[in-house]
Amino acid sequence: MNNKITYHLEGDYLIPDLYLPEQTREDIGKYGRLKLKFIKENKRGLYTELMLNGTLNKYLSNINDVANKHLNDLIKRLALNENVDEKLKEYDQMEWVKCMNNIKNRAEEIILNELIYV
Repeated sequence: MNNKITYHLEGDYLIPDLYLPEQTREDIGKYGRLKLKFIKENKRGLYTELMLNGTLNKYLSNINDVANKHLNDLIKRLALNENVDEKLKEYDQMEWVKCMNNIKNRAEEIILNELIYV
């Protein structure tokens, strides 16, 4: 590890050449963006640490992947528990859409409270 600091001259002052490590180019998705906004506003220490380590995008991408997986699992379990299945879809499409939207909204609220806003 090279701990040598280099400087450049600006006017009469020597300014240190400090750079943040390169961030990985990963898709952070919807939940990653929500988590980013939350940690910027409420967890400044964590945000700064992740920026300085160069791991912010990887962290946010991981949060997004976990949130999407949990969301899909929750939707499946809630639909199964409430008997919202293909039979209902064949019999009454509007009722099925209403139930699935309700389930998705509840599952997303759980994800936001358990993974994003903590």
